[in-house]
Amino acid sequence: MPTTIENKNRTKHDAALRPFIHRLPLDESDPKKFRAALKNYFLSTYDRYESLFETLGCREAWYERAIPLRHPLIFYYGHTATFFINKLLLARLVEKRIDPHMESIFAVGVDEMSWDDLNDAHYDWPEVEEVQAYRDELRRIVVDIIDNAPLTLPVNWEHPWWTIVMGIEHERIHVETSSVLIRQQKLEYIQPHADWVPHQNSGKTPENSLVEIPAGAVTLGRSREGTRLYGWDNEFGSHEAEVPAFKASQLLVSNGEYLEFVKAGGYEKRKFWDEEGAEWLDYSKANQPEFWVPDGETWGLRLMTEVRDMPWNWPVEVNAHEARAFCRWKSEKTGQPVRLPSEDEWNRMVTVSGWKYGEDANLYLDHGASSTPVDGFAHGPFHDIVGNVWQWTETPIYPFNGFEIHPYYDDFTTPTFDDRHAIIKGGSWISGGNEAEPSSRYAFRRHFFQHAGFRYVVAKDAPPPPSHYETDKLLSEYAESHYGASYFGVPNFLKSLVEKALPLLGDRPKKRALDIGCASGRGTFELAKHFDFVTGLDFSARFIRHGVTLAQGDPLRYQLIKEGELTELKEVTLQELGLESTGKKVEFFQADACNLKPQFSDYDFVLAANLVDRLYEPLKFLSSIHERMVAGGILMVTTPGTWLVEHTPREHWLGGFKRDGKEVTTLDGLRVALKPHFEQIGGVSEVPFVIRETQHKFQHVLAEVSFWKKL
Repeated sequence: MPTTIENKNRTKHDAALRPFIHRLPLDESDPKKFRAALKNYFLSTYDRYESLFETLGCREAWYERAIPLRHPLIFYYGHTATFFINKLLLARLVEKRIDPHMESIFAVGVDEMSWDDLNDAHYDWPEVEEVQAYRDELRRIVVDIIDNAPLTLPVNWEHPWWTIVMGIEHERIHVETSSVLIRQQKLEYIQPHADWVPHQNSGKTPENSLVEIPAGAVTLGRSREGTRLYGWDNEFGSHEAEVPAFKASQLLVSNGEYLEFVKAGGYEKRKFWDEEGAEWLDYSKANQPEFWVPDGETWGLRLMTEVRDMPWNWPVEVNAHEARAFCRWKSEKTGQPVRLPSEDEWNRMVTVSGWKYGEDANLYLDHGASSTPVDGFAHGPFHDIVGNVWQWTETPIYPFNGFEIHPYYDDFTTPTFDDRHAIIKGGSWISGGNEAEPSSRYAFRRHFFQHAGFRYVVAKDAPPPPSHYETDKLLSEYAESHYGASYFGVPNFLKSLVEKALPLLGDRPKKRALDIGCASGRGTFELAKHFDFVTGLDFSARFIRHGVTLAQGDPLRYQLIKEGELTELKEVTLQELGLESTGKKVEFFQADACNLKPQFSDYDFVLAANLVDRLYEPLKFLSSIHERMVAGGILMVTTPGTWLVEHTPREHWLGGFKRDGKEVTTLDGLRVALKPHFEQIGGVSEVPFVIRETQHKFQHVLAEVSFWKKL
């Protein structure tokens, strides 16, 4: 087969590649003009994506992974087209699939994996020509919809045509992420291309300096009403904060400035790396930035299709761990509190810069297919406040107040609410559309490589800490609670709950059970002793990894704190627990209990153990869980009634407060929420559990247990 592809759609109709249109206004009132603008936006994006893959010079470039943590490039070439058809089906803009098999293999697996979660599964990838034919058919379908489908304006969040814009913006994301993978692919597999010529100017390292930013307020978030531009779910809602005064680097950190850190042995000195960063360092064996190429006494820089002499005045491109380590080194060197900015601080910088759309910046591929010098685009007192490379922040992605999941893309952001995905801001040289908007909020795991660099701040105040929900310490405490020793004569909590439920279940069918909020998964395995099949769901991918590990027959290993920095290693298997027969009867998925996918249904029994007082909107879960159950199915709810605003906004608490002078308990709230679809059965009781924090400190908690039968 041919080793490269040609964009026949473009060469047939156009002498040159269409300009990469910057953005698509959605407030056009003339349907004819809007159709024309939308089609042009779609085709310029679609052609640009196909042009990108024309840099692949041989078959190996398509089918060999550029890095172990991502799929091969053939996956991403098919993925954006199958994403389109899936969203058009949800919006009922099309009635049938193009190729169900191809849509299945290209549907999932996009997010970069962690180095301790490698997926070595074998995939029978289709040939390039097959994927190209699929893309050609998808192109025809989308153009036909834009030209001929009924249209009312404006197109907004609820409009079915929002999915068309969603598909385009999604492909623009992959224009960028796929270009990074091409940059990481073996250079001998890649060929130069006239559409992807890098910037040519470079020079010596410029001197960086600090800009004073006065204290001020930030108001972030967008309204779904009357939105003029497309946005992803995490951009909508509201967030307000007062930001203390701080200083920020005028320039992005350049290759030359970062060289000082490398020469100072920054990669060898563990004091500059936090625990997660040190783990990545152990895995990667990195001793320099990803795209730096040693060349005797000097360095080269790997671009997409070539290696050139190091442009010391271009921004360094690193992951968040490297950026954080540089800041710690800089702090030690200068004696000042240097760190990455928070998302709020970055927005204060944008305000101070005065940058507005239309002001020149290295965005939209307007200045070549690469970075440019860090002192090339002045934005008020800064340079490159947007554009050139993305800028890492310290802020883990989180939902604004009023966050809602879009019904056509319910897992765009929620899987990243895990404190391990840091927000990047500002866009890069290849960013276009939503990516290039200052309001956009993209987040990647901190070990991930993007066209991303950083600027640093000097600030007395640390940024707000991340959520407490998913720390390594907590993961180990849960593992011990689920699978470890019994303390003070208190039996295993999850095992006790299942044993308590069995008499009420009696002779009822025991085909399918759901353990929602399963955490480390012990309840899922205990239920599997009595049910034909059990699904375990949890918001945290790191928690369900415990269950997945055990179900695969591997031992689960975790460290418990003894005291201070002293720890002990624990190991457990299903066989040791007498649960070896359950491994093949369970499945685990990451899921949001307040927004479950349709596939999770027809359960005879649902266990919600200590879940409701950890949900951001528990009433959403309670008012819809009946849809997941068979008639007569049993719901078991346990809760210690630990209502905390960091987990559940005060207005969404079920109980734990006074209303009109009367106490409202969690059980009161459950009765009101479940009454339309359930009747309470059995009595209310308490089951104790113990959580070990250290060798000498424990939590002893009582969970209130109630049962509910679906009407």
